[in-house]
Amino acid sequence: MSSVFRSRSARITLSNLSPGPNSQHAQKRLGRGQGSGRGGTSGRGHKGQKARAGNGKPKAGFEGGQTPITKRFPKKGFVNPNRKVYAPINLDRIQHWIDQGRLQSSPENPITARELLLSGCIHNVHDGIKLLGDNAPFLKTPIHIIPSRASQSAIKAVESVGGSVFCQYYNPLALRDCVKSREDRISAAPTRRTDILWYTNWRNRGYLSPEAIVKNPKVEERWKELSKQLLSFKDQTFDTKGIKKM
Repeated sequence: MSSVFRSRSARITLSNLSPGPNSQHAQKRLGRGQGSGRGGTSGRGHKGQKARAGNGKPKAGFEGGQTPITKRFPKKGFVNPNRKVYAPINLDRIQHWIDQGRLQSSPENPITARELLLSGCIHNVHDGIKLLGDNAPFLKTPIHIIPSRASQSAIKAVESVGGSVFCQYYNPLALRDCVKSREDRISAAPTRRTDILWYTNWRNRGYLSPEAIVKNPKVEERWKELSKQLLSFKDQTFDTKGIKKM
């Protein structure tokens, strides 16, 4: 007992280390005769599912052999792996935040997902910000904003009061850097065809369109080269004389 209950004042060394009380137990020995108390069926009882080898438990959803409920119900539709959920923001809410002094914008310091999140105008950036034109007549202040997407009614309303909208592409890492205000990494460029067509179109106020490259005061030198490369397919021609029609 002296080795288990040591004095607190004694110095602990390798010579007096010992396991803690009740921390060690003898191994349960099964199938070693009836006298051991765990012989014969080894504590499993007679026959049945739980007496068999293995863990004795069926896989999740097993219903004893009948068709499980997951197979009895019909399936419809699918989950799009490329779906994006945008955080909607309306113009009247932005105007209300400006009236309270919680948002400010200028061409050099536009409103981004970071300002909207920190001011409480939105509660989650999801996959990006989408600017909507609901209650557009309430917008009186010129705003300069960089969302991921914007509706045509919102673009028209913002520009009618002297503001500007430039839609910028964000992948998950770039959006996180925007919210964290990190500038030490190069933001990703759109790679999917649908994204390339969207962000190179001035009608959508895409930041890679030739018009946006000229008008956007926050344009980067890298964007100018990206715009040329992504729009080069419009000037490409193909020789179809030697191609046989099927």
